[in-house]
Amino acid sequence: MRLLRTFAIACGLMIGAVGAAPAATSPLDADRTLAGDAACTRCHDQGETKPVLSIYKTAHGVKADERTPGCQSCHGASTKHIKNEEGMDPRPGTDIPFAAGAKGNPELQVQTCISCHKGGQRGHWDGSQHQSAGVACNACHTVHAKQDKVLAKAAQPEVCFSCHKSERAQLHRISTHPVAAGKMACSDCHNPHGSTGPTLMRKASVNETCTSCHAEKRGPFLWEHEPVTEACTNCHTPHGSNISPLLKVRTPWLCQTCHSGDHGAEVDSGSNLRNGIRTTINGIQPAAGAPPRAQLNGRNCQGCHIQTHGSNHPAGAKLTR
Repeated sequence: MRLLRTFAIACGLMIGAVGAAPAATSPLDADRTLAGDAACTRCHDQGETKPVLSIYKTAHGVKADERTPGCQSCHGASTKHIKNEEGMDPRPGTDIPFAAGAKGNPELQVQTCISCHKGGQRGHWDGSQHQSAGVACNACHTVHAKQDKVLAKAAQPEVCFSCHKSERAQLHRISTHPVAAGKMACSDCHNPHGSTGPTLMRKASVNETCTSCHAEKRGPFLWEHEPVTEACTNCHTPHGSNISPLLKVRTPWLCQTCHSGDHGAEVDSGSNLRNGIRTTINGIQPAAGAPPRAQLNGRNCQGCHIQTHGSNHPAGAKLTR
């Protein structure tokens, strides 16, 4: 009985194998061996404008790892390119071209990469600004180079600035984050592969991204400053400013973009605050030549309101302590 059951199971497996549809192929189903690569590397070597053999010094060239792709895994079998039976000059392109300026489908190029590089930071790629703009992986990454510039903190901004030129200019101002010094990179704040936050922020909001470093500004505070809790960029410009610390406009004019009313109070010729009423010493309201506003008299709101980001002092309602 046991032999009959075994024979029936074996027959069933054989019938199922014959009738089954072929499994879907993936890039790793291609020939990833050195022999398979030789079909490409016999022509494409270090003599290329962009040498390709240095890929064997990268993670993409470690043949001992079964996850490592080969040339055909990324570029396709490219039979027409290899054989060139019609003797075309130049040869037909590869099935999936990645060269700079190559005519190809950016989405196909991206899909080729994320067929292996799944999840993690790339989870929000679909619908992201870079994906919507048709930016492919090879626009930023250099696969065949021993060191991919975009993965190095000091060299990464050079790659980003090839498109984001206004940010390059801002980082040459007197007040900046230490990007030029190599202590920070664009990806410390932004996730180029997509984000749930605005402008590809690494966190869900601008404030959450900023306070991941500036923890002392996080709060919560007993007395909060509304524009601070809303977004740091209400007052600061993150890529660079000629006003320290990264302010959009220097005080008191920055403060006056929001604060009017009693904060627009003026002073009389005796330097006495008159609760916003234009007065002189004799109490007569002048028709012209009103004294300057109280903030302008001191030239710096933070001379008194030192806790700009918020205060935990019981008497700190005016952010003075």
